[in-house]
Amino acid sequence: MIKTTGLNHIHLIVRNLDAAIEFYQNVFGMKEMYRDGPKMVFLNTPGTEDLITLNEDPLNLENAGNNGGIGHFGFRLANDASLEDAISEVEKWGGNLERRGEHGPGHEFAYLRDPDGYLFEL
Repeated sequence: MIKTTGLNHIHLIVRNLDAAIEFYQNVFGMKEMYRDGPKMVFLNTPGTEDLITLNEDPLNLENAGNNGGIGHFGFRLANDASLEDAISEVEKWGGNLERRGEHGPGHEFAYLRDPDGYLFEL
């Protein structure tokens, strides 16, 4: 068994790097950590070790929004966060609600898409 400290990052191909950065910074409060050239940026949720890499790779733009067999990725809301407010914030910044419901009593969820079409869960 390989010992890890958990999932490190998700790498997303995006159509417009500036728009993707704006979405993840404004919706999730992520901060830019560093860049690898002019078309790739690493964002982090403050206080965590998670990363999302956004890459506007001109050779792979046709893959933007294509989950490639991955159903979705998820964000855990803070205990005092409102799901309704979170959905509104996603929509305000160009994302959209796919569906919402309960996994079980008291365990609400929402599936949403970012502006490139990636599916994520709150």
